[in-house]
Amino acid sequence: MSEETQMSAAEDITIVEEDRLRADLYNFLGLLLAGPPDEGTLTMTAGLSGDDTPLGTAINALVRIARLTKPAGVESEFNKLFIGLGRGELLPYASYYLTGFLNEKPLAQLRRDMAARGLTRAENAYEPEDNIASLMEMMGAMIVGRFGQAQDVADQKNFFNTHIGPWAGHFFTDLEAAKNSVFYAAVGQVGRVFMEIEAEGFRMSAE
Repeated sequence: MSEETQMSAAEDITIVEEDRLRADLYNFLGLLLAGPPDEGTLTMTAGLSGDDTPLGTAINALVRIARLTKPAGVESEFNKLFIGLGRGELLPYASYYLTGFLNEKPLAQLRRDMAARGLTRAENAYEPEDNIASLMEMMGAMIVGRFGQAQDVADQKNFFNTHIGPWAGHFFTDLEAAKNSVFYAAVGQVGRVFMEIEAEGFRMSAE
């Protein structure tokens, strides 16, 4: 589902460790939601470790299920959740969650914001840009400047509150509870807790 995004040449900038870890988690969620994880990604996931915080507990639950998951099984799960016969169990798009329809105003607004930042959809990408995997990827890229200059907290907050905050938590809650979710129930838990942390962090940040 995810599409690569492109931006002007990155500038050297110092990224604090906390922000690098935030970006890593956004990118990790984007990777898992862009397509079913292969054996290497499952092995990497199984090797993670979390602490006793709510996010760490969610990560540890994902680690446990990753150790029991095979590529063929998670591919079948992914297809049932997001592809299906005609459509999957979930439609992971901002437009759908916010309006009930695909390709609506949230997508148009996202495309305007992407253009303003010099972000473009890759030529080989066909999914609407407002899918959850792409938004996770974009947010991770903005934090560390992967496609250009790293964005400050105010710009991150604006992007999150406009394109992610209003619906991503609902999506991850749905993913956690979806009837076809096994591995992805744990992904949903990680995403839900992370979105709560991000929303609170941005709420407490200076205007």
